[in-house]
Amino acid sequence: MNTSCCAKTGPLRWIAVADAAAFREVAHRHILAAAANAIALRGQFLLVLAGGNTPRTIYQMLRTADTDWSHWHIYFGDERCLPIDDLGRNSRMAAYVWLNHVPVPADQIHTIPAESGANKAALIYAETLRHVGDFDLVLLGLGEDGHTASLFPDHDQSEGVQTADTLAIFDAPKPPAQRVSLSARRLSRTRAVLFLVEGEPKRHAITQWRKGAYIPAQAIQPKAGVDILVEAALLR
Repeated sequence: MNTSCCAKTGPLRWIAVADAAAFREVAHRHILAAAANAIALRGQFLLVLAGGNTPRTIYQMLRTADTDWSHWHIYFGDERCLPIDDLGRNSRMAAYVWLNHVPVPADQIHTIPAESGANKAALIYAETLRHVGDFDLVLLGLGEDGHTASLFPDHDQSEGVQTADTLAIFDAPKPPAQRVSLSARRLSRTRAVLFLVEGEPKRHAITQWRKGAYIPAQAIQPKAGVDILVEAALLR
């Protein structure tokens, strides 16, 4: 079941699936289709990863993908300012369940150096992104409060055209307080966005979003619109 409504710059496409198994399979196919298309058209696939628990199994499924990993370029939507090997890091999770098991060239995996502290890491990652064009696919999650990446309610989402690509966060409402996030403007510079939304605790945020109430996730507005993969029960 797909339903659409209008965002400022493109439609919201709600992709409802029956259960967790279908959720993982549709996400897996979506990522690989985007990769195949980008590699065929431009010779590379620029992918931004989401953190959290929702994508973990999806990333693990990608270990056996039939693709040319030499064309993949991996970026991260946000990172917690923790030691480099801390299990709470998004980059550590992605490496453990997926990236350590496939031959993506090491210099094409662009982690956020959040162990350096929010300010320094944001500056370094902004430089990493300076000559990167539009992403091909941005994967994002949705928090119970409507946050995505490390863009939280009552914080500056940096949507304007003159805002920075990266943000140093010092007062995240969930620990650790220090984080680095791509801005809403930079996350919106992409050919496609796929939100991965799973679990009953997300119901309120989904309801607010569908009603048109402002939540941080709504700040992600690429011209092509946004795909939101969700279990059908959460839309009832």
